[in-house]
Amino acid sequence: MHALAERYHDLDSEARLHDRVLTTLTKRAAPALTSLFGIAEDSAAELLLVVGDNPERIRSEAALAKLCGACPIPASSGKTSRHRLNRGGHRQANAALHRILVVRMRFHESAIAYLKRRTAQGNTKKEIFRCLKRLLIREIYQMLVAPYKTETTSAAA
Repeated sequence: MHALAERYHDLDSEARLHDRVLTTLTKRAAPALTSLFGIAEDSAAELLLVVGDNPERIRSEAALAKLCGACPIPASSGKTSRHRLNRGGHRQANAALHRILVVRMRFHESAIAYLKRRTAQGNTKKEIFRCLKRLLIREIYQMLVAPYKTETTSAAA
């Protein structure tokens, strides 16, 4: 039993060390991203993995949304015009977006107001999440990809 307790302690200290390293690397790679409300280091690291070493390949916000699985897909039938959540894309990035939105919907003033407004309009929680994910992608795109696009554009000129 003592050996098991020691092993647990060793693994716990190793996990804490890896968390500190992840925090340092994430803040060094994308300090603007981690400064956004609700984005912790693990979610930021996942989003950095999706963007990869070549952010120039993501040409627009829509491309990033499709890559993360946050783009709307038409699901209309007859006279009903609606959209549904995309089930494709990078599942871990979509999970990171979901975690960020859960935090924002509980603690961020503008997200709470948006949730109340859209609920009053008759939208379901799934539809509201889809819209909020797309808005979040816009913020993330501005922090991650847009700075690289301006650097490459000015370097080419």
